[in-house]
Amino acid sequence: MSQSNGPLVVGIGGTLRSNSSTERALRHCLEAVERQGGRTKLYCGEDIELPMYNPHDPARTAKAVELISALRQADAVVVASPGYHGGVSGLVKNALDYIEDMRDDSRVYLDNKPWGCISCAYGWQAAVGILDQLRSIGHALRAWPTPLGVAINSADQIWDEAGQLTDVTVTSQLDLLASQVLTFARSAPGQSVR
Repeated sequence: MSQSNGPLVVGIGGTLRSNSSTERALRHCLEAVERQGGRTKLYCGEDIELPMYNPHDPARTAKAVELISALRQADAVVVASPGYHGGVSGLVKNALDYIEDMRDDSRVYLDNKPWGCISCAYGWQAAVGILDQLRSIGHALRAWPTPLGVAINSADQIWDEAGQLTDVTVTSQLDLLASQVLTFARSAPGQSVR
């Protein structure tokens, strides 16, 4: 988490495999947010390994309470999902389902918050399809998906052996996504930019 006073961007995503390509892409985007003056909180992998969301059972784990608290404070959200069998991963979708706990808030769900999307899948068809699903989820949560969403074809060699992003196009897209999220967070009415 960064220490500036800029907008707070919460990142959610990845897989249960530590340092997955989805997690690395999300981390890169959040690092770009920090370089541009934003603050970040990251929830990935085990952070979002939560019990299946049950709206009829008010009991919540400490991890679920922390995630929802961060989303309530967030000025923007970036979500990154791998593509599993043509859809958003169950891990990511279940974490997003917990946003239902914000239905009775004065600011319902993620109303008017910027929503950045990143998808990673083995093949362009799946990557683009997942991106579309993430945008639809954002709309359902009353968020504002950014004009740019980043679809990453995991079949392409975009990471070096040390796990560093080497693809210039993907790097530029993740940096631009960070810029768009911050621009909208700073200009949206009702944002609690500190």
